[in-house]
Formats: sequence, C-alpha cells, structure tokens
Amino acid sequence: MGLSPGDIVEISTDKGLAYVQVTHDHRSYPQVVRALKGLYQERPSDIEEIAATATLFSALLPLGSMLDRGAVAGERIGRAAIPESDRDFPTFKTPIRDKAGAIAYWWYWDGEGLRYDVEPREATDSMPMREVMTARTLLERLAEA
Repeated sequence: MGLSPGDIVEISTDKGLAYVQVTHDHRSYPQVVRALKGLYQERPSDIEEIAATATLFSALLPLGSMLDRGAVAGERIGRAAIPESDRDFPTFKTPIRDKAGAIAYWWYWDGEGLRYDVEPREATDSMPMREVMTARTLLERLAEA
C-alpha cells in the first residue's frame, strides 16, 4: 500500500483501535510515522479530530509493507493536516557503545546530517531511536496508548 504524508491509518490492537499518521518520506529510510495517543472501541467520525490528538511517539517503519503483508491489521482511513508540532523532520538518536557495551556517546540524526554528544541533555531523552521499528514493537507500543 502506498502511503503519503498526511495519511491516517487505523490499526487493530488487542486493546482496541489505534491511529497513526504518516508525517515524512525519506529517500533512504522507511517513512516517519507518528502514533496518536489513545485507543478506541470504534472509529471516531472526525478524522481531523484524530489527527489533532497528541503524538505518543514517532518511528521509522515500513507501514505500507506491514499492511500489505498482514503483519499489521489496518487500513488507511483518510488524510489530515499534520500538526505544526510534527511538521519538522524529527531528530532520532543512536547510542554508540564502547567495547564493554557502555554508551560512550550518542549520535543524533535529523534526516540529513549527524551530530554527536558525549553528555546528552534531558531534552534528548524523549527523542525516538534511529531504528526501523518492527510490526511487533509497533503493536506493543500502540497497545500502551
């Protein structure tokens, strides 16, 4: 399934219906998707209202492929404007470990370039990891909504 920024996708979880919105395309990575806070027993009637919901987390994931393969049960239900707070490409983080396995420093990637920090600040704690999320992890995280 070809998805585009702005698309809203409904995903079935063990605990109810969850919603995600595609926010960005990247030529070298899967799309960026933001998970929307909340679980529902039935689909809300207003897609714009769903899109205005707070972002639970952002992730790099091949959502269209997951849907096509049946790894995730869901469907595109429409399009909505991406909230201002989620229009910039998110910064993702990656831990760089030393030989003992301890984190030596962090890389931060904004979709274009890398920077690093040996003493990360509290503000970086909430940044998403620079990794391609699996269907299983997506479903687990959505069920926590």
